[in-house]
Amino acid sequence: MAKIAVIIVNYGTAMLALEGVSSVLTRAHRGHEVSVHLVDNASPGGDAALIRQEIKARGWQGRLTFHAEAENHGFGRGNNLVLNTLSAAPMTPDYVFLLNPDAVLENETLEILADFLEAHPQAGAAGAEIRKPGEPEPVTAAFRFPGLASTFAAAINFGPITRLFDRWRVALPIPKQSSEVDWVAGAAVMARFAAWREVDFFDPDYFLYYEEVDLMRRCCLAGWQTWYVPEARALHTEGEATGVKSGQSTRRRHPAYLYASWRMYFVKNHGRLYALAAAILWLLGGAVGSTIAALRGRASAMPLHYGRDIFGKVILPLLSSRPAAP
Repeated sequence: MAKIAVIIVNYGTAMLALEGVSSVLTRAHRGHEVSVHLVDNASPGGDAALIRQEIKARGWQGRLTFHAEAENHGFGRGNNLVLNTLSAAPMTPDYVFLLNPDAVLENETLEILADFLEAHPQAGAAGAEIRKPGEPEPVTAAFRFPGLASTFAAAINFGPITRLFDRWRVALPIPKQSSEVDWVAGAAVMARFAAWREVDFFDPDYFLYYEEVDLMRRCCLAGWQTWYVPEARALHTEGEATGVKSGQSTRRRHPAYLYASWRMYFVKNHGRLYALAAAILWLLGGAVGSTIAALRGRASAMPLHYGRDIFGKVILPLLSSRPAAP
């Protein structure tokens, strides 16, 4: 039986995170040895105190390791706190499973993914099927790596044009069976610990967004595969901590760290000139898409102030002699 370490990084969603812990601790995992780590990223509103209280009330002492942090490290660095601790221990886990604080296991997800990784030695990571609560169909959780064409097409967001770029589209059609993909959603993903340790875990430069894309691309370049395994299932109440949700009807402004992470991903993986070209295509695609939407009497699908933010938070730093801090 495998040793599995589960990591949940919380920020402002204490009760949801505790339900995620409960969904792990109440399952059998077919004899796999499971440990659970809950990180609180200096949440506002007394999350750490509430979590300590609930751990005691639910009798989870000895079954859950709680890491109360004094600062918000973001997603990747928050996970790295546990990953580096595990790496320094005399006995490391076989697998690590990341579960979003606003997600819960829907079935024996850990057993299914661990058994899959054991049967596929070249697989470095395997992601679960993800559904929103109350929704019958899964959301997209399997993807291609982003590039120039996919950036332009996604920004236009107009069916006839977007379909011309289907072969480069980041979001893949939802696989019905286990499939090798470029990367999977970090909301419910299991990784071979040795594979992630080989590439030194998450890049600490990222605060939030694109850190799992970057990690899985580095694993891919190191020869590891990433798979989507729909037999494993999780429920995800998307965006409770960040406020950024896919398909939301009300246009909102993206946080600055999303643009910083986008810029870093392209620079780190393709170089500054490529990143600049992608940013210009993002800006132009958004302008074209917004114009088409206006002519059709519809609202733009782009976030508020996207032009100003792409120019100020992506293009200008790329043109400067020294990249702006994330």
